[in-house]
Amino acid sequence: MISRLETMVLSGADLPLPVVRKQISSSIDIFVHLSRLRDRSRRVTEISEVIELREGEVILEPLFTFCEQGEQEGRILGRLEADRKGMTHTDKLRMAGLATA
Repeated sequence: MISRLETMVLSGADLPLPVVRKQISSSIDIFVHLSRLRDRSRRVTEISEVIELREGEVILEPLFTFCEQGEQEGRILGRLEADRKGMTHTDKLRMAGLATA
């Protein structure tokens, strides 16, 4: 996803790649990843937080990951499970008046 964003920006503007990556990492807080599963359903399979830009690479930390729990009548069963305690960057949530635990 990040490389697609980079490609779109670079096709419309003559900017250095490190600048584009820095802009992406500072402007996007959360990525929601959808995947098509074997049963042909489309599900949210991961929610990740953008942590930082390190050595030119955008670092993501999973917040939730889809865990498959079996199948029933050809349909995949599962749910999103938390990968860690919570978000690292909660400033925007606090400014919006949302509690962060």
